[in-house]
Amino acid sequence: MTLIEPTDRATADVAPLEFAVTKNLAAKNPAQRAEILVDPGFGTSFTDHMVDICWSARGGWHRPRVQPYGPIALDPAAAVLHYGQEIFEGIKAYRHADGSIHTFRPEHNARRLQRSARRLALPELPVEYFLQSLRELVAVDGDWVPSGADQSLYLRPFMFAKEAFLGVRPAQKVAYYLIASPAGAYFTGGVKPVSIWLSEDYARAGRGGTGAAKTGGNYAASLLPQSEAYEKGCDQVVFLDADGNVEELGGMNVVFVTKDGTLVTPQSESILEGITRDSILQLAQDRGHRVERRAVPLPEWRDGVASGDIVEVFACGTAAVVTPIGVLKAAGFEDVQPTGTLALELRGHLTDIQYGRAEDTHGWLTRLDA
Repeated sequence: MTLIEPTDRATADVAPLEFAVTKNLAAKNPAQRAEILVDPGFGTSFTDHMVDICWSARGGWHRPRVQPYGPIALDPAAAVLHYGQEIFEGIKAYRHADGSIHTFRPEHNARRLQRSARRLALPELPVEYFLQSLRELVAVDGDWVPSGADQSLYLRPFMFAKEAFLGVRPAQKVAYYLIASPAGAYFTGGVKPVSIWLSEDYARAGRGGTGAAKTGGNYAASLLPQSEAYEKGCDQVVFLDADGNVEELGGMNVVFVTKDGTLVTPQSESILEGITRDSILQLAQDRGHRVERRAVPLPEWRDGVASGDIVEVFACGTAAVVTPIGVLKAAGFEDVQPTGTLALELRGHLTDIQYGRAEDTHGWLTRLDA
């Protein structure tokens, strides 16, 4: 399965929004910003502004604005606080050698946000508005896009129900926001094999649930097993479905490489469709590799590693890009995973495209500062 294309209603032409811009009078000065960008970490520092667009059942999308980054005022009865009606996305902006700022396949993030919205009974933000929100924020906070190796500006669009009421129904007032955070490497110490804890007592999502939506509840459900993974000395946790098939990590997809060069990745209705995974698999196909998207039973993973049929295992996602998996650990076993070169080669090719160091033959890049 590849990424789902939008429906007709999702691609209808819409007039551009007219954003009101209020500058942050307490914005960081160039020296303060430069100090942060030397070592930005991940998700700990934020730019000076944010985008805010309102939606109501009566008025549709309205009052678009760029405003100073800061706290959001909510009524204590806001629906999101009681019923979890919330979705988000993750996307990055990259500084190229000529100083220009680009992002990667943003229309796919926009469409995935629409699919998440549909599942959570939220309004679908038009693709054009999504892309415009990225450009509007970069127009005022473009200096926050770092230029260091493996650095980027992480963009976090999110939407939530803000209507004040106590009742189980879709909210009629919703807010869309976009914030940004300069980012270094997701894993401290650079790219290296991670250890994975197999969660056998907890599930991330179930059949017919919200697993394919990027909603906070899925991640909240992963926090306890993730804590268990840390207690067991592991970096990440991997989940199974009710039938014992491999699903995904707490925030990344999984890919297996077989000895004949085939890339196999789990597929089910409860797995989030990964844009990074889709791109990595496309690059592999460009190199002549065969790709399979299907159910992967846990015994197939373990037996494949033991027999040598599986020669490499890696995880991928927007934040970490590609990370080799070095160990799969559970209560009754600890399987050392085979190491190879394909994962890091594909990671290198993908990041070279994102940073403008390699030709973008698929037209994946979108310039944000033009």
